[in-house]
Parts: sequence; C-alpha cells; structure tokens
Amino acid sequence: MPDPFALLGRLPPSLAALLEAALHRVPLLRRQLERQYEALLAELDDALHPYRDKLPIYSRLPKSGRSREEILAEMRELQALEQRRWREGYVSGAVYHGDPAHIDFLNQVYALNSQSNPLHFDLWPSTVKYEAEIVSMTAHLLGADHASDPIVGAVTSGGTESILLAMRAYRDRGRAERGLKRPRVIAPVSAHAAFDKAADYFGIELVRTPVGPDLRADVEAMAAAINRNTVALVGSAPSFPHGVIDPIPELAALAQAHGVGLHVDACLGAFILPFARELGYDAPEFDFRLPGVTSMSADTHKYGYAAKGTSVVLYRGEALRRYQYYAIADWPGGLYFSPTLAGSRPGALSAACWAALVSIGEEGYRAAAAKILATARLIRCWIEQIPELEVLGDPLFVIAFASPSLDIYRVLDAMSARGWSLNGLHRPPAIHIAVTLRHTEPGVAQRFIEDLRAAVEHVKAHPAEKGGMAPVYGMAASLPMHGVVEELLRRVVDALYKVE
Repeated sequence: MPDPFALLGRLPPSLAALLEAALHRVPLLRRQLERQYEALLAELDDALHPYRDKLPIYSRLPKSGRSREEILAEMRELQALEQRRWREGYVSGAVYHGDPAHIDFLNQVYALNSQSNPLHFDLWPSTVKYEAEIVSMTAHLLGADHASDPIVGAVTSGGTESILLAMRAYRDRGRAERGLKRPRVIAPVSAHAAFDKAADYFGIELVRTPVGPDLRADVEAMAAAINRNTVALVGSAPSFPHGVIDPIPELAALAQAHGVGLHVDACLGAFILPFARELGYDAPEFDFRLPGVTSMSADTHKYGYAAKGTSVVLYRGEALRRYQYYAIADWPGGLYFSPTLAGSRPGALSAACWAALVSIGEEGYRAAAAKILATARLIRCWIEQIPELEVLGDPLFVIAFASPSLDIYRVLDAMSARGWSLNGLHRPPAIHIAVTLRHTEPGVAQRFIEDLRAAVEHVKAHPAEKGGMAPVYGMAASLPMHGVVEELLRRVVDALYKVE
C-alpha cells in the first residue's frame, strides 16, 4: 500500500486537492491515513503527557475534597519541575522577564486584585484607571505624541485578540461606511496566523501576498492585490517567523493612497523597537508617527514584562475603535456592552500589567532593550559562523536560521534533547530563537551556541534518526495541500484534552 502522505507530496496542488478529498472517502486509504496519524501521535505522546504515571488523575470530581496544603505542595513540585528550563534561558520567548523579584511583585499585585472584573466597572473603578493608563502609556510609546489624531485603544487578553478586534473593526467599518459584503484584508505570508483566524471567524477575505528575498512584505504585490473591497493592509514589526520588519513607511503610504487602513502587528516589537534606533540599530519607523498607520497591536505580556494574558490594541481615532465594541439594547437581562471579545475578564491581570509598566518605566525598558539587542547581535554573529547554518533576513532580536545541507528539524530535535525549547518554522524550513532577558544572563548565550554547534554535529553524524517533531514538520513542509496536516494538528489538540 503506497504512503498517501508521500503520494500527495509528489503531486501538483490541484491534483493533490482532489486526492486529499478522496482519502477521506475511500475506506482503505482512510485506514492508511489513520495509521499514519496514530504513529505520529504515539511519538508525541510522552511529551504531551509527562505526568501521566506520576500524579493522581481526575476524570471526575473526587468524592471528598483534598486538603489545600496537599494541593499546594503538589503544585509547588510541578512548578519546580517546569521552571528550570525557562529560568535558565533554555526557551525561545515564552517567559520574557523571569526575574524572581519581578515575578513576586506581579504575584502580589495579582493577589490584591484577584476578585476584580472590568465588566463590573462600578464595583472596581480601579480597573478603569489601570486599563485607560495602560492604553495611554503604550500609545505614547508608539508615537501618539506625533499623531494629528488621538490614539486610543483597549486592553485585550493577548496578541491574537488584539488582531481579531482590529480586523473586526475594519470589517464592520467597511460594511457600515462602504456597504461591503465581503471585506478584504491583504497581508504578507509572514504575518501572524491570527489574521487567518480573524478571517475565518469574521467572514473576511484574507489575501496572502509573497515576501521578497529579504523576507519582508512585497509592497508591489500588496498593491496589486488591492481592490474595491479592500479595508486594510497588514505589516509586521517584526514578523513572528523571521524577526524582520516589514517596510512599514511604504505600506503606510500605499494605504493612504488607496484610502484603506494599515494595521501594524507590533506584538513582538512594541517595547523594543522604540529604543532600537537611539541605541544605534537600524530600525525603520513603524508606528503612529506615520500618518498611514491606523491601528497597532502591542503585547504587554511579551517585552512589556506583564503577566501572561494582556495585550493592547490601538487605533487612530475613536471612530475606528467603536467598531470593535459590542452593544445590545434589547436583551431582557439589561443593557449589555463589552469593549473586547470577553465579557468577564480578570482585572488582576490588568492591574499586574499596569504595575509592570509603572515599575519598570522608560529607562528600564530602554536598558532591557539594550541588553536584548546586544545579546541577539552576538548570537546572530555566532550562528553565521556555523558553516551548515544560515541566518534568514536581517533580524534584530528574533533570529531565524535554516540549513542548506541538513534537515533543520533534526537540529531542532537535537536542541530539544539538550533541553532547549525553540520554535520550528516552515516555508522555508527553519528554527528561530526569540531573545529575551533570560538569554542576557551570564553564560546563557554561550551555552546556546555551544549546544547548537553540538546539535549540528550530531545531525551530521545521525542524519536518519527517528522521533521528535521532525516528521511532523517535515510532512507539513512537503505537502502542497494542508488538510492532512491540519487534521493531524486537530488530533494533537484532542490529545491535549485527553485524561488517561
């Protein structure tokens, strides 16, 4: 029986699509696919369920509740097991600050505000203060002082929600002001997957355009994709995969010329790029200093060093922001409105975000940016000295690298075996490391490059080693159609929720 995955990979996309549909209808082929899924998931099972044989499993409520002391002791044990890698800098992104004193401070702030809920602003007006000031501080960091219009926004749960809300605002403005039935958003292929999610959720036509050899958005390709239904363009500062900054000034001019919006996804760069140029790095303008920039997303829970669960979405003017709100006036439960996707929200996270911004201040963020940018420059230089690897694009602090001679996903697995948690990329196959304050600690960058050299040598000596994520990424990179891989990913999510 031929391998259907391999067969799909040898066909042109149009024929592969037909075969892919057939795979799900023909019992024999379906069983073959099932065996492939089961084999790949079996290889991932231990990583997905490391505590299966070590801790009690609860598939239903216990008859009697356990003691709080016992529960806390168990959680402390898990914390001790899981914090070593990020504390010691073995992780790309994920934990961006990590200093124990900073974490303890945020935990104290959270505890003081643990019952607050911004939905009930009459009970907790403190959350109104915190969120309004978070938005204002972020806006002024991103060029509000130089904008002719007021820069306004909202606090969200993360970058994905910030992007979802911005895309919904453009969709609804296009519907209300231009009568559009199928609003179009144009984004380079490197823009975050949250734009695909927004298009799927909100019925937006998302047109993905190619990037240039430098992996930045191709402005001419984006211009060619603009039509009468276009409501917004997208640029990244920097892009998540490759850490390069799209040509935002050119995109802003293009958006202005066509009377459409430009959303700049600065989830990664908002708290570093404003300081990069004054620190001597080549960082183009990317924010509200450019008149064509009409919205931005900025993650306070990344390089803003807030607790996980906050981001900011910003708009040029209140009129555009109002399109992200939800309000209903005829519900029997009363008048209902919410600024973001959620109704009830944890006010403690907003309080912790505010506390992080105010306690660190502009000088603290500038100093952190200086350390991160210097460490990233060093890591990039070292990677470029490894003959089997090549750095992609011209990154500042998120460094992607590929290999013309090795299976880069085997290198990823070899780094995982050495304790590292890095990000696998594809189209093209690559790995990236998002440099954080954890990597600026003494010896961490050196350990990374030493382990990377060792991983490359290991893959050269063992090119056909099995297991890990390499088969999954390899399959995703080789298939012209995505349905088979997306089905596998859904099964991975199923496995995450499996109690056994």
